[in-house]
Amino acid sequence: MSRILWRLPPPTDQVGHLPGLHPLVVQLLHNRGISDSTRAELFLSADSRLQADPFLLPDMHLAVSRIYQALLSAEQIAIYGDFDADGITATALLVQGLSALGGKVIPYIPHRHHEGYGLQLTALERLRKQGVSLIITTDTGITAITEVKKARRLGLDVIITDHHIPLASLPPALAVVNPKRNDSAFPTSDLAGVGVAYKLIQALLQGSGREDLLHSLLDLVALGTVTDMIPLLGDNRYWVKYGLELLNDTQRLGLQELMRCAGLRAGNIDTNSISWILGPRLNAAGRLDDAALSYRLLLTQDPGEASLLAAQLEEKNAKRQQLTSELLEKTRGKIIAAGIDQPLLMAGDTDSSPGVMGLVAGKLAEEFYRPVILFKIGTEICRGSGRSIPEFDLMAALQECCDLLADFGGHTRAAGFTVPAANLPQLQKRLLEIAETRLAGYDLRPHLNIDAEVPLSAFAGGTFQQIQQLAPFGCGNPEPTFITRHVQVIDQRQIGNQGEHLKLKLKQEGITWDAIAFSCGNLALETTGYLDIVYKLDIDRWNDEERLRLNLIDFTPTG
Repeated sequence: MSRILWRLPPPTDQVGHLPGLHPLVVQLLHNRGISDSTRAELFLSADSRLQADPFLLPDMHLAVSRIYQALLSAEQIAIYGDFDADGITATALLVQGLSALGGKVIPYIPHRHHEGYGLQLTALERLRKQGVSLIITTDTGITAITEVKKARRLGLDVIITDHHIPLASLPPALAVVNPKRNDSAFPTSDLAGVGVAYKLIQALLQGSGREDLLHSLLDLVALGTVTDMIPLLGDNRYWVKYGLELLNDTQRLGLQELMRCAGLRAGNIDTNSISWILGPRLNAAGRLDDAALSYRLLLTQDPGEASLLAAQLEEKNAKRQQLTSELLEKTRGKIIAAGIDQPLLMAGDTDSSPGVMGLVAGKLAEEFYRPVILFKIGTEICRGSGRSIPEFDLMAALQECCDLLADFGGHTRAAGFTVPAANLPQLQKRLLEIAETRLAGYDLRPHLNIDAEVPLSAFAGGTFQQIQQLAPFGCGNPEPTFITRHVQVIDQRQIGNQGEHLKLKLKQEGITWDAIAFSCGNLALETTGYLDIVYKLDIDRWNDEERLRLNLIDFTPTG
């Protein structure tokens, strides 16, 4: 029996307003806030009309002017990035883009464990000694007020490009390009760090006729945008659609090798391939060791190096999976023992791996449907990583605790911070009080958003192909989810090495479908008779054959 709430929107009355579209496609568009023909045509076309003017971003003119000065004067430029997949792809994009414009460019990505997140004074001093006069940050820097002041005293000019939430005051940089600034005129605040970096290159090339260079960078934009879970709307939708085309015929030797190691085939790469396979591997280097490994993989032109780097990333990803599993099991036990009836769940340890704390917090937030914060407890400083739910703004909560924190930054649903160990008990108390206030009255149970209730016969003919017009799917445009009631189970068996999955054959009114229920092998006794099922459609690829099937997300006995 399902313990998850099923949320089903009312049927739309807009079918007549969108002629030529399948009624189910009209419902899916309506669920995504699109109910007029002009917006529907633009969404389904997903062409370059979705791109907004890069100069609508704050300080873009200032950034472009200073970068052109650096290019013309042959100044040494450093791209200072972050160590996650978004920051790595953004760093690679700016290095590749500015190098193509004749720039003298070097990358700098801090080491997570040796240096920590964000601009570091020692790194700035090192770059200045190497002859760098201009630093462009990407996916980082928006809270680095003290560090930018020190950079200026060193004689460094700083341009910040970032997408994290700013503090009340901005760093005193030459330009601060961030769509989340209150004074931004850009139509959305939801760009990845790599998206902001791309807009910078776009602004530099506007009117130059270098569309070839811009297009060649879209694979990097797609990788960073999808991995960072940015809504696939507006610019992001266009970038990811065409970025996937590049990834499916990638000329990057490192990505070719990474796909080979991961068992991916060109032509089958979609947003799920990025979210679950490519993105985690690119992230693994920075989570466990040095993100420069992934950066080099993206830009190498040496076949031997590409093969070696891909193998190393595969190894690090396996280690990352092991550490995540171990911390998840240990932390889940602590949280359950402490009680899960609190509106905010917290747990800490002295030996937690900072590189996987965010992953584990995210899994627990999804499981218990509550914001979760994990701590690595040190003798002087504690590091925290949190993941939240839509009803709770984690970054706003941290801002209310800024007097207790040494540093913090992030987004509404994902943030990190450091706190003096002496302040940790007070921080936990205050965060819990904030959560009790903010979440009062909410039903904090996991839920599934369902697009439509349909019979199995709804997918006859070319309906699936019409639904695919809404791709690419991802955050902000999720894969369509359906519910069908009173479906007969005519066959089922456990599959997988440990029988951990269920393969079923389902029937309704003479129509039979194959279905898969991943990680549900232990529920075999509950999948008999008739079921109400919640599912997505996917393609089962096996032995060079493709077959449409139902991917069950949840189910319960009918009645």
